[in-house]
Amino acid sequence: MTTSTASLRTGMLPVDDTALSLTDTRGAGVPVVYLNGSYCGHRPWRPVISELGSGWRHITYDERARGRSRRSADYSFEACLRDLDAVVEATGVERPLLVGWSYGAALAVHWADRNPDRVLGVVSVDGAVPYGITGEEARARIRRLFGRMRPLLPLLRPFGLSARMSADQHAEINIEINEICAALGPVLDRATYPVRYVLATGGNLGGGREEMERMRTSLDPVLARNPHLRVSAKVASNHSRILRKDFRAVAEAVREIAATPGRGAR
Repeated sequence: MTTSTASLRTGMLPVDDTALSLTDTRGAGVPVVYLNGSYCGHRPWRPVISELGSGWRHITYDERARGRSRRSADYSFEACLRDLDAVVEATGVERPLLVGWSYGAALAVHWADRNPDRVLGVVSVDGAVPYGITGEEARARIRRLFGRMRPLLPLLRPFGLSARMSADQHAEINIEINEICAALGPVLDRATYPVRYVLATGGNLGGGREEMERMRTSLDPVLARNPHLRVSAKVASNHSRILRKDFRAVAEAVREIAATPGRGAR
């Protein structure tokens, strides 16, 4: 890791057989760790970080093979949880507030479930709901989708919409996260830390508006069972545009958790 200014720390963090591109503003405020979508780097978080301002400690990183991070032989969900472990250890933060979008939201609640006394809370941006398309038919559908996208993936990479992976690897990550999310109910039921959801309303690539709404409403029974989970906002944008269009709602959910009685920085 290298220090580029008096406060900004940036560099490559070795983990397993890869290295992660990591940036830490090293501010004196509440530490916020941002967890990205399935295939993108940390750039989509810039509007949220700008909205929150310098009074927070902002920590962003690119998961393996995303953004500027290096390739790996292991792109599993467990590997990405190890990446988060390494980031928390390397930065030395205590009780971070985890903010995850899509795939990153599932990472956030799983890490918090394993470390409930080490987390301030979780903001889930259109993710971490107990819904996934599973079974052989769903797996075949996902593989066909990424097979059709094979020529486009290198073109999408500069825009943060794909990773430095093959089409098959993209598909297997999607299959795995669907199965993990389908089994999220017990994880959410166990949450003793605050979780605030910012939910979109529109459709998404590979999932129309109706299917995405079924996904989001799957959260309702969990909300009824566990008072630690709440919807902070339901916004007009869709899944892919939510950080760009509704960054203020995400920032407000972060502030909401930081202001929760008994959850402030220690």
